[in-house]
Amino acid sequence: MLDRALLLWFPGPASFTGEDAAELQIHGGPAVVAAVCDALVSAGCRPAEPGEFSRRAFLNGRLDLTAAEGIADLIAAETEAQRKAALRQAEGGLGAVLAAWDRRLMKLLAHQEAAIEFADEGDVPGDLSASVVDGASALAVEIAEHLRQGERATRLREGVRIVILGAPNVGKSSLLNRLARSDAAIVTDQPGTTRDVIDVRLDLAGVPVTLSDTAGLREAADMIEAEGMRRARQRAAHADLILMMTAQGIAEDPAMQPPADVSVLHVHNKIDLAGSQEQRPHCLGVSTLTGAGIETLEAALTETVQRIAGITDAATISRPRHRAALIEARDWLREAVVAPLPELSAEALRGARRAIGRLTGHSGVDAVLDSIFRDFCIGK
Repeated sequence: MLDRALLLWFPGPASFTGEDAAELQIHGGPAVVAAVCDALVSAGCRPAEPGEFSRRAFLNGRLDLTAAEGIADLIAAETEAQRKAALRQAEGGLGAVLAAWDRRLMKLLAHQEAAIEFADEGDVPGDLSASVVDGASALAVEIAEHLRQGERATRLREGVRIVILGAPNVGKSSLLNRLARSDAAIVTDQPGTTRDVIDVRLDLAGVPVTLSDTAGLREAADMIEAEGMRRARQRAAHADLILMMTAQGIAEDPAMQPPADVSVLHVHNKIDLAGSQEQRPHCLGVSTLTGAGIETLEAALTETVQRIAGITDAATISRPRHRAALIEARDWLREAVVAPLPELSAEALRGARRAIGRLTGHSGVDAVLDSIFRDFCIGK
């Protein structure tokens, strides 16, 4: 006797994997789980590999590759927005978009082939090639828009990167602690306390955020501080958003400018000090000491990161593999539009279909299967 449990039988092909499958719902104590697993192995079973059930479901046609990736993202989801996006993909939202594009490509290719093979037939419209050009051009525009949306969706999956920049003692570490609601960074009155980058993971209205405190920017006093400032500038160059921080009573260095191609929110600290009533246009005034203005700053941050992450109800791409395949499909479609011969246009359309097929897993995916499913949890 090992346990009293529930056994569920799932006959194929209606099971998750498409195969006959059984599920044991046992009590979750470590001793019970170990005893049942030992008994199953003794009976001839073996532990599943990471992602093996999802891989079997894919190989048996129960889901496409994008849906399998959605399941992996659902398992890894940390925030509500990530969960919703992953669930849309796991339930076939992205696969449905790709399938519709493939049907359009198939129709365009059929028209182009008809224009080639039956050009002399009286019942074949003479403007077939022109309609193919129009259709390929329109689809290329749609894919380009999807790629643009996908750049933002990647930020939702991986997290928005926010970096706090400013001179020493403007309150960068205090602001990090306020936003993180913890003493993540050391705060002192001594300039140059922060020498390295300090990262904190936050959830802003469902969007995962990595907030980074950095070394104060000034003329370095020693090699360690110089290295800290180099890391601060390096992190800022790869940020999605910079909180450019100033403070009442601390001189600003005109040379201290954020990277030109990164979004910036200007934050002015220490508004609780005497004489701080001076208006600062385009600045969010806060006091990290009293908490004044922090709620307004959090609201502005939330609005900004939601825009950066492209929160939407539509299914869209979220992985580098998706992006690479869609870029290839878009480029093939553009080639089909400008091809000097209908035969070359047809070949370009076939190239676009192959690229879409690799995305869904319907063609040329053997090389990527291992890399996709090895990131799953054991048994899923």
